[in-house]
Amino acid sequence: MLPPIADPNLLVGPETCDDAAVYRLTDGLALVLTVDFFTPIVDDPRAFGQIAAANSLSDVYAMGGRPIAMLSIVGFPRDKLPMSVLGEVLRGGAEKAQEAGVSVVGGHSVDDAEPKVGYAVVGLIHPGRIWRNVGARPGDALVLTKPLGTGIISTAIKQAKAPERAVTAAIRTMATLNRSAAEAAATVPVHAVTDVTGFGLLGHLREMTQGSKVRVHLHAGRIPLLPDVLALAEAGLVPGGTKRNLHAVAATVRWDPSLPEPLRVAIGDAQTSGGLLVATPDGAGLLRALVAAGVEGAAQIGEVIAEDPEGVIEVGP
Repeated sequence: MLPPIADPNLLVGPETCDDAAVYRLTDGLALVLTVDFFTPIVDDPRAFGQIAAANSLSDVYAMGGRPIAMLSIVGFPRDKLPMSVLGEVLRGGAEKAQEAGVSVVGGHSVDDAEPKVGYAVVGLIHPGRIWRNVGARPGDALVLTKPLGTGIISTAIKQAKAPERAVTAAIRTMATLNRSAAEAAATVPVHAVTDVTGFGLLGHLREMTQGSKVRVHLHAGRIPLLPDVLALAEAGLVPGGTKRNLHAVAATVRWDPSLPEPLRVAIGDAQTSGGLLVATPDGAGLLRALVAAGVEGAAQIGEVIAEDPEGVIEVGP
């Protein structure tokens, strides 16, 4: 547990497990601060770098901020892999940073037995325009901006059992910035936002429902999935993080008995560089804005149905 923080300028801290910290500099300006890194989840080092950068930037977009600078964090086994591999990883990250209009201004590396890459990201935001992962209200639509299944596909990649179309789709979605989705969300009223990453859709939604004290209903058939995810889940290609996610939310989630196990697994899948989950009173307006912004695969997957101190998540067909 972190010690209590009494600084009045810390506008968003660790209390609600939000996506990033926000620190006020002036009445009109605050910093958004976040860091993330992980081990390789795809074979292509350049794609891995792009995914690592997009994933790290996502937390700033999920807060409604604008990223301005990045610092790389690298663990690399210099005696086991050629340095050219690391060069490709960093090149991919720099390309994605450039796409976001951000500079990688430095970083730090250590010799490590297993490769690890990520970024610390600094962004800017107005203190009165912060998106939180709490604040959802009855009547809100829940909109998800990317399909699920990257954890299952990454596990299949490691076992050389992933169909090529699934690999291509997973890399494409993970390397896609959430900038356009955030810009679209800024055009409608927003009550709560989070990005869907390691804890999966259900884990991050639970933080939203319990922090907002609301009950939600999800429509499993509307939740977008990447190609071949259900077949891979049925074949047992499920990451440990996904299994832990499902166990962690078991007391909060009410499954319809008709939903098959592979679909339940896919809905709880641990994601890397997933989409934004937005609670808004104007779901139709957000979907129109997402289409206009070129965001593919977004869907309204459910709604906030009532106040509920337990934050229950109902999942129906």
